[in-house]
Amino acid sequence: MIALFFLFATAIYRPAQPTVGDLVTIEYSEPVTVKPSPDYEIVSRTPTRVVVRTFEPRPITVHSTGADVVIGIKSVLAPNDALKPAPMQPPREVPPSRNAWIAIAIAAACAALTWLFVWLRKPAKEVVIEPLVSADIRFRKAVQAAARAPRRWAALADATREYLAATYPRLGVELTTEELLARSGGLTAALRGILRQGDLEKFSPWGAEAADFNAAAERALELIVVPEEVAA
Repeated sequence: MIALFFLFATAIYRPAQPTVGDLVTIEYSEPVTVKPSPDYEIVSRTPTRVVVRTFEPRPITVHSTGADVVIGIKSVLAPNDALKPAPMQPPREVPPSRNAWIAIAIAAACAALTWLFVWLRKPAKEVVIEPLVSADIRFRKAVQAAARAPRRWAALADATREYLAATYPRLGVELTTEELLARSGGLTAALRGILRQGDLEKFSPWGAEAADFNAAAERALELIVVPEEVAA
C-alpha cells in the first residue's frame, strides 16, 4: 500500500505493485471526482474511492479534482520473453486402481445382505386353500347372478360358455358362437338362443331382442343333465 500526500488530498492505492489486469483501488482522504482517460478503465467509484485497471504494462496517471496518482503497472511476462507457448506435455497415464471394483463389490454385498435380512423378517404368507366347487354348482350360481347383472343376457351367455368349457374339453371359451354350435351336437337347440342373445347384447348397437330371460335361464340349467359324451 502506498500513500501519496498532496496539497489538497491524500491518496492511497493498493496493491502496491499492480500488474496488467489487476484491479487497483485508490482511497482518497476527501471526496474527489476522477477524470476518465484512455489510459485506464474505471471499474467502480464512490466519492472517496475509485477502482481502475489497465492492460498495458506502463505507468498510468489517474487524474482527479483532489490529486493526481501515478501508478506503475508491471507486466506479467518475464524479461525478454519470446512469447512462445510452452511445449505441450503428453497426458500422464493414470495407474490402474482396484478401488472402484472393491467399492462396487462391497456395495453389492451390502445390498445382498439387506435383501436377505428383509426376506428373513418377512412373515410367511398363509396359503388359503379354497374348497373345490363342482362345475355344475358354479354354473347354477352364475345363472342366478346373471339375472341380477346389468347386461344379463351377456352374463348368461358367458356363464354358459364357462360351464361347457369346464365340462366338455372340446367346447373351449375361445370358440366363436358358430364354432361352438357346430361342435355342440345335441346341445345346439338349447344354446342357440342364449348365445345369440348374448352376442347381440355385447356387439349390437340395439342390444338384445325382447325375449323371456327366465325361460332362457331354465333352458341353460337343463344343460347340466346332458350326458357328458358330446357329438363332434
